[in-house]
Amino acid sequence: MNLSSDHLAIRTTCAYCGVGCGVQATPKGDGTATISGDTLHPANRGRLCVKGSALGETLGLEGRLLYPQVRGEDGLRRVSWDAALDQVAGQWRSIIAEHGPQAVALYVSGQLLTEDYYVANKLMKGYVGSANIDTNSRLCMSSAVAGYKRAFGEDLVPLCYDDLELADLVVLVGSNTAWCHPILFQRILRAKEQRPEMKLVVIDPRRTATCELADLHLPVKAGTDVWLFNGLLSYLARIGAMDPAFVEQHTNGLTAALETANIDCADPAAVARICRIDPALLLEFYELYAATAKTITAYSMGVNQSSAGTDKVNAIINCHLIGGRIGQPGMGPFSITGQPNAMGGREVGGLANMLAAHMDLENPEHRDVVQTFWDAPVMADSGGLKAVDLFKAIEEGSIKAVWVIGTNPVVSMPDADQVRRALSRCELVVASDIMQHTDTNEYADVLLPALGWGEKDGTVTNSERRISRQRAFLPAPGEALADWKILSLFAQRMGYSGFDFRSAHGVFAEHARLSGFRNTAADVPRMFDISGLAGLNAREYDDMEPTQWPVRRLASGQLEVEERLFADRQFATADGKARFVPTATRAPVNAVSEDFPLVLNTGRVRDQWHTMTRTGKAPTLADHTAESFVDIHPQDALLHGVREGELARISSEWGAMVARVQHGGGIPRGSVFIPIHWNNQTASDARVGALVNPEVDPVSGEPEFKHTPVRIEQFRVNWHGFILSRSSKALDSVAHWTRIQGRSFNRYELAGRNVIKDYSGWARTLLGVHDADADWLEYEDRTAGVYRAVHIVDDRIEQCIFLSPRQDMPSRAWLASLFCKDVLSEIDRVGLLVGMPVEKGADAGPTVCSCFGVGRNTICQSIVEKDLKTVQEVTACLKAGGNCGSCVPEIKKILVQTRVEAAEEKL
Repeated sequence: MNLSSDHLAIRTTCAYCGVGCGVQATPKGDGTATISGDTLHPANRGRLCVKGSALGETLGLEGRLLYPQVRGEDGLRRVSWDAALDQVAGQWRSIIAEHGPQAVALYVSGQLLTEDYYVANKLMKGYVGSANIDTNSRLCMSSAVAGYKRAFGEDLVPLCYDDLELADLVVLVGSNTAWCHPILFQRILRAKEQRPEMKLVVIDPRRTATCELADLHLPVKAGTDVWLFNGLLSYLARIGAMDPAFVEQHTNGLTAALETANIDCADPAAVARICRIDPALLLEFYELYAATAKTITAYSMGVNQSSAGTDKVNAIINCHLIGGRIGQPGMGPFSITGQPNAMGGREVGGLANMLAAHMDLENPEHRDVVQTFWDAPVMADSGGLKAVDLFKAIEEGSIKAVWVIGTNPVVSMPDADQVRRALSRCELVVASDIMQHTDTNEYADVLLPALGWGEKDGTVTNSERRISRQRAFLPAPGEALADWKILSLFAQRMGYSGFDFRSAHGVFAEHARLSGFRNTAADVPRMFDISGLAGLNAREYDDMEPTQWPVRRLASGQLEVEERLFADRQFATADGKARFVPTATRAPVNAVSEDFPLVLNTGRVRDQWHTMTRTGKAPTLADHTAESFVDIHPQDALLHGVREGELARISSEWGAMVARVQHGGGIPRGSVFIPIHWNNQTASDARVGALVNPEVDPVSGEPEFKHTPVRIEQFRVNWHGFILSRSSKALDSVAHWTRIQGRSFNRYELAGRNVIKDYSGWARTLLGVHDADADWLEYEDRTAGVYRAVHIVDDRIEQCIFLSPRQDMPSRAWLASLFCKDVLSEIDRVGLLVGMPVEKGADAGPTVCSCFGVGRNTICQSIVEKDLKTVQEVTACLKAGGNCGSCVPEIKKILVQTRVEAAEEKL
């Protein structure tokens, strides 16, 4: 395959969420590619969300880590691969010899390919002899894993995406699916349009975009999900909405689960009071659930990221088991994973308490199976340190070396300042990454360049157990290598056999063989079995179509694939029966107090991903939510002395950050919401991980990202401002800043505490304009504290700065449009001086539809001038909402507001 050829479309898989959408990538030969949805992929059928559609904007090599580097007294210096790996292997050998194998660790990522994950797990557990390998997937789906294992005996997601379209009731719990998994949400909505009787219920403390299109929203108090579902279990049993034959023949433990549920959840009125929802809404949900056999309960981070996350999962599963609502089309408990390969990592034992091929680390028979297959010299015989405890051990000094692969824990971990302290004290920190500068890489002693999306080759598994190929369509940049290759070269230097892999295909084949090794003869055969794929040759592997597991090869040679699990009512337990799990109610560990009276909830925004190392490079994704924000109820804002549009400091027992106050309209009293994405590369002080409570679920080890007591107070500044510049700026002297990527410029939002006496001199210094004869337009109103200046080079805008004591400054969208012009017109210059566009319609307003670049002002104007009445009419007129649909809830709101305002003006 000629990776540099033009017009050669490569079928691959999206790099973002666990939906696992198929992508068609057509490289252009200049390092870029055209991206479109793969119409043949069953997950998305040709559709992509705005993040997937913008993947082509993230492929540039700006900021890439391209060569191995080692830190010395004079900073980082470039070295050869041999030198870098020799140094790492030498230090690991010395540390293991002196302190034992428990003194080293890997911290990996759900964005690794399965082949990478497999080699890392084999290296640590079968050759180093330590289970100190954990993953950032611990932070998002480990509670789902633990819940499935307790109920079914194995980590098994029983259904598929098609079931979302077959269900008569879809219950979304703790999931802003419209924004975080938009392709799945659009599949649900299209099914609902075809069958209006289909119902959608959303259970979420916040009123999110997902709620705008739901039939029923239950705004439960954060942390009360177990009460809600225990109450549902009790209600179903009391009214007889159960399947006695299924319960008797195929489950164990209902009596104990009901006894626990009935302790404080037998009375719906009491449950409603604890959950702080209207009793009528609660009963409406209970009655709807009881009356609808084909029900799917889909859950995500709002359930998993909790100190009671595993119990929340099992409380949900219990409600499905009591009615036998599992194993059949259109029904079942469905964990929607957050990362592209969180499921693949689970398959190869990427968590510290697991073994490869869904085997248990604590099970001696399973350890023997894996050790025999690997011909491993040693085998870890007990669980390793989970993520939070891992970084505590690093700070305490019991772990002397850590290798971080494909993740950014200084931003993403709870109590993130503790992670920073830990890495700063660690004897050896190695980081494999695609980016040179991340918050974590600042602490690395050795930096190793890895391949990124579009360059690496292997497989990922999505939330419906579907294995898809992620194929390379770009050449490796610099000296970057695949993660499995880096780890294999390292293992060879450590003197370990069994790592002579030549390709991703070779790794996958070994992984597939292990899944079937001693499986059919086992007392309880493992349901995870892809041994049918073990015999694929290199070409067949390269051409492999998206395939759900299990995949077994029959005697006839045909492959047997199961779309849904448990159709035969057989579960992966010793007696073949599913288990009801008693789930006792308990409040979050850390309660609000006088010092920290508000509850912090964290999550994603629509157009960004994780810590923005990839999405932060895409101009298309920058405008919808440009800065970190804290969403707070207006009454709480008044009580705590903060105002919408201004900056506030939010602090907890563990740390603090600064964000802009907003009233999104969906946050309950007593709570605040802050997104997770911003870091020290994109903002001066916006790492929400620094605030987050490090309390974890006692079963899964997943942290409590949804319930941290915080306080909020004013972040006083003397002025606000922004810069648009074709070159990057160093802004350490500014009290607060955020960097946003534009199409041909960088945008910086600023706020300062200094008193500016000479605006012109200060602005020129900040922008680096030292030529007294530069084409420099400026306006100053010292009385009002307003200043704006524009630097023009060869009749083209080079950079501009606008300052004011208030937030009412010119439209960034209008100014951004001027950077697309090769020559500024006289009317443009006039607009720059007066601080607003002179021509009508020049300001499209803040971006609403990122897919087609449609602004709010354009939508409002079209609604009024063309009398648009529905979202469909807006889409037909402007295309807005016509691709991924994640902006449809916002368009719906704009429609209502604009039409009401227009009607009021006529009165």
